[in-house]
Amino acid sequence: MTSRSGRAALTRRAFLRSAAFTALAVPAASGLAACTSGYDDAPDPLRPLWLQAEGHAKAAKALAAGSPELGDVAERVAAIRTAHAEALRAEVRRLNRPVPEGEKAPAFGTDGGQFWQWLAESRDAALALVGDLPRYRAGLVGAVAAGCAAAMELNPAGGAEEQAPGTATVKQLEDDTVPALQTALRAEHAAVWVYSLVRAFLDEDYESAITRGERAHLDRRDRCERVLSAAGRTPQPSEPAYVLDEQVTDPASAVRAVATAESDAASAWHGVLERTDDEVVRALAVHCLIGAATRGVHWRADAGIDPVVPPLPGRQTTAD
Repeated sequence: MTSRSGRAALTRRAFLRSAAFTALAVPAASGLAACTSGYDDAPDPLRPLWLQAEGHAKAAKALAAGSPELGDVAERVAAIRTAHAEALRAEVRRLNRPVPEGEKAPAFGTDGGQFWQWLAESRDAALALVGDLPRYRAGLVGAVAAGCAAAMELNPAGGAEEQAPGTATVKQLEDDTVPALQTALRAEHAAVWVYSLVRAFLDEDYESAITRGERAHLDRRDRCERVLSAAGRTPQPSEPAYVLDEQVTDPASAVRAVATAESDAASAWHGVLERTDDEVVRALAVHCLIGAATRGVHWRADAGIDPVVPPLPGRQTTAD
């Protein structure tokens, strides 16, 4: 059939086909717009951390090969920073943001005098980002900061002095933050109990480390309780005793118990980082994570646990 104009008339079947195609095309176009409109084309803030870790790893490997004084330590640090670079690279590539124009990867020399300063700078660069990142990324970057801080404990001259968390508190907590904080509080209660327990099995050479560790966990316990109480939540009390994976019967098992307690505390505070958007709570969590990671280094070394420094403390859930 044709129309009066001489063009083919629009049959009923052709009309229905056209309408169906239009109906399908509109949602598809809308879906495409929805996918593209949410894309963040800003440079990825984790990219500099990734490139920095990659540069440090290369320089540390060179130092390990060429410096008799730093050989073994540099090799350990190279492994830690390689793990950081791999984890950060995977996350950067997951979001696939644009590469900054004219970007150049940082280069680091093989001056052993700058070796420990690299780690301090990396720790501070990671800490500066933790407050503003999405939860998963806050956990990752917090673990990188803790790994750098823990690696500094390998310095024969001694690691960096542990920084105390801030004193600010909050009036409200997100619902999923509360269980994470209660878990961290349980880990702090348990750590205090473990430090008290092992004193009976370890000689006076350990007394200073026991005292420092016990005081640190008492401080973290009290801070965690204050945060929960200020937000109108009831902090969980300590238990009379805690069941350990391994019974403490001698010095060796006592050292392993402390190493495990510090690892458990690191995991618990890392869990808080991934379950809060509050900057005050994040600041507390990352400092407690770093504290547990740095204290754990020497206990792990004495216990013969490898690696002595977990590259991403808190993301590994066991002491061994």
